[in-house]
Amino acid sequence: MKRILFVSAALLVSSSCGGGDDRIDVEVAIPVSVEEITPGSIEEFVTATGTVKASKEVTINAETGGEYILLDNPETGRPFALGDIVAKGTKIIRLRNQEEENNIRIDARKLSLETMRLEYEQQRSLYEKGGVTRLDLASAERSYIDAKYDYDNAHIRLSKLNITAAFDGVITSLPYYTRGVDVALGAELLGLKEYSRLQLEVSLPGKELGRAGAGQDVRLMNYTLPDDTLSGTVTQVSPTLDPASRSFKAMIEIGNPDLMLRPGMFVKAEIVVARSDSTIVIPKDVIQVRQRGKTVFIVRKGAAQERIITTGLENPNWIEVLDGLEINDRLVVRGFETLRNRSKVKVVR
Repeated sequence: MKRILFVSAALLVSSSCGGGDDRIDVEVAIPVSVEEITPGSIEEFVTATGTVKASKEVTINAETGGEYILLDNPETGRPFALGDIVAKGTKIIRLRNQEEENNIRIDARKLSLETMRLEYEQQRSLYEKGGVTRLDLASAERSYIDAKYDYDNAHIRLSKLNITAAFDGVITSLPYYTRGVDVALGAELLGLKEYSRLQLEVSLPGKELGRAGAGQDVRLMNYTLPDDTLSGTVTQVSPTLDPASRSFKAMIEIGNPDLMLRPGMFVKAEIVVARSDSTIVIPKDVIQVRQRGKTVFIVRKGAAQERIITTGLENPNWIEVLDGLEINDRLVVRGFETLRNRSKVKVVR
């Protein structure tokens, strides 16, 4: 009985492992990830880097000597300090110079101006009635004008004792002087910058001449602000190339209302030179370049289909497809490296 069972088992093994001609060719489904194509937008841009500058800046030096008095900032209740935001015309420093103020004699000049004005008006009234000559009227008018010039000049001289903000801006330089010390003529007193709008000059490669132009939008990034992108506009473009570098200059104005960027910061600028909307846009890294052209794979009825595509605008991550794909096609975005046309696939997440 044992011998019969052994022979049967041997025959079974022989029949299953023997050289029979009936073979089953099973194709393994390749796992892939897909994304359905929907209409999108793409921008083509030129990248440049540079250092931003304030749109306005000024250094104010003493135009007369005097005792240094740093005034209080009404917004903070303490003396003005670096980083304070000030409005145009705000008084920041006063120079006390009693000798200069006495020489200016502002009150006397004001009184003289008023006297000459009354004298001129009286002479004009008399001239209209025939009481004085034209020469008398002209003499009174000249005296009045001279008095006005004297008064205006006195105000100008007096204003040199008050250091004020020339425009809305931020205090960026405020050399320290001990209260009550005398500062000399020409001493630096105040540095002011306005950088709610910034300027950026960049050099662009010569091949972009004719593509970059005034009015184009610009995106700006700084490594210290990884989550924030500011916007700007190209304001000027040089029409010629630098013969040494084969590049050209472009000027960019940047909106900086929250003062996130500061003058002197290094930024990257992306100048948008072309844009296309409601078009097919796919990741660049899914494209394979073959002898017959650029190809991608889509999935239909459980199988991969290879498509030759024609492309348009592109940037470092995305590319526009002008021909070869359609809206709602299921594009293979992962697992395409080993695919062939009509390969069996299994869509996974």
